Amino acid sequence: MSNSSSHVIKRALISVSDKSGIVEFSKELVSLGVEIFSTGGTADLLNRNGVAVKSVSEMTAFPEILGGRVKTLHPNIHAGILADLGKPDHLKQMQEHAITSIDLLIVNLYPFEEVYYNDNATHEELIENIDIGGPTMLRAAAKNYKWTLPVVNPEQYDEIIELMKKNGNTISEAFRAKLAGEVFSLTSYYDSLISQYLNKFNKIEIPTRMTIPVNKEYDLRYGENPHQKAALLGRFSKVFAKIHGKELSFNNILDINAAAKLIIEFDEPTVAIIKHTNPCGVGTAATLAEAYQKAFATDTVSPFGGIIAVNRKIDLDSALAMHDIFTEVIIAPDFSYDALELLTRKKDRRLIKADYDLIPDFTGTDVRSVVGGFLLQDENKELFDDSKMQIVTQRQPSESEYKALMFAWKICKHVKSNAIVYCADDRTMGIGAGQMSRVDSSRIAVEKAKLMGLDLDGTVVASDAFFPFADGLMEAAKAGATAIIQPGGSVRDEEVIKAADANNLAMIFTGMRHFKH
Repeated sequence: MSNSSSHVIKRALISVSDKSGIVEFSKELVSLGVEIFSTGGTADLLNRNGVAVKSVSEMTAFPEILGGRVKTLHPNIHAGILADLGKPDHLKQMQEHAITSIDLLIVNLYPFEEVYYNDNATHEELIENIDIGGPTMLRAAAKNYKWTLPVVNPEQYDEIIELMKKNGNTISEAFRAKLAGEVFSLTSYYDSLISQYLNKFNKIEIPTRMTIPVNKEYDLRYGENPHQKAALLGRFSKVFAKIHGKELSFNNILDINAAAKLIIEFDEPTVAIIKHTNPCGVGTAATLAEAYQKAFATDTVSPFGGIIAVNRKIDLDSALAMHDIFTEVIIAPDFSYDALELLTRKKDRRLIKADYDLIPDFTGTDVRSVVGGFLLQDENKELFDDSKMQIVTQRQPSESEYKALMFAWKICKHVKSNAIVYCADDRTMGIGAGQMSRVDSSRIAVEKAKLMGLDLDGTVVASDAFFPFADGLMEAAKAGATAIIQPGGSVRDEEVIKAADANNLAMIFTGMRHFKH
């Protein structure tokens, strides 16, 4: 009795949705003396191309039924796949029931993923593209990999033929185990896509059990630091297409993500400069060139080696404004020919063409790893709830103050906590981010504005969370701010409101906090 590594492949079953390379692969198998059984469309294709193939109905003595939903779900097939040929009792039962072993299984699945990402697909189309027979056969073969070689990837066809030719139609157990692992990676990914779709269909936001369906896009050179391994998984490149420059780093990708989520808050021409996921400056204007100058003026030091994100096509004027300093990445929905000709002169600068319209559909769940598990939450998509907004001070904000407050609130949402943002109605003036104390964040914002020679008189202030004491608000008043926007909700709100009234400040409570840890 042979062991699995010396078991000669004599019989194959082929049932593929992705038919690339299958005709050539099948012809090679036939030339090696392998008998081929196949299903429906695959059998038709092989027959048309002169490949000797038998229908699975010859193996099952039963026709394909229910529009092809049932064709391989049969004991003759699954016993042929699952038989442990090293066990005498299995061999005896196979002989008793006239069942032959299936030594090679080539299957790929109905294109559920392709249909899932088609915006025009109906629920009925998605359900019909859930493969049942394919995953069932693959899982069976992967379990019994020692005797049935499972193949799911057309890119492996040539390697398999080469190995069979070299080893007398046998495949090593180590290679078999490797392919078995690929099967379970595929079927678990496939099932997780279906699960994700049905959870969305049933409006289940956080299910009791879940897997997140992602494919690896590519390996990264390293993670946040050179000693950490890293890879990019998912569909990031579907939204952000690199059109110039060296490969993206782990930190680049984090910054691109942060920059894009900020820039889509704005409708008017806007430029955001990002460093370590925090905005250094944001500006709006009639042109991107003007908007960039406003953003850059907030902090002329930090943007070196940072990320620039814009929400309009970059023309030559805006490219000239941005070209002088070194930036790691520039992100835009498009670039003019002249702008590209200029910006690509710096070969290390990455240029990213972004499809911002896809971002809302590609963000729904925020997942973070913790020791022993994960934290899961809805993406923070809302800016504020109109029904909870209230002006709490005696003085109402002026029209220009209100515009500036809305501008500041959009930015504050994307600054690491504790976040304090000073703004005019078209630009940031000072940003304090990530401090342990809200007062410290406020002081840093003021100090940076002074360092840049910016006058904070008449500015407004946004705070991502409530002022627990009046001291943070007093810092803002001392700096020259005239209006404040914050969530409210402190037990000392009345004390803070009184301080605002005493300093003739206008203040809005949004009723919505934007912590960003």
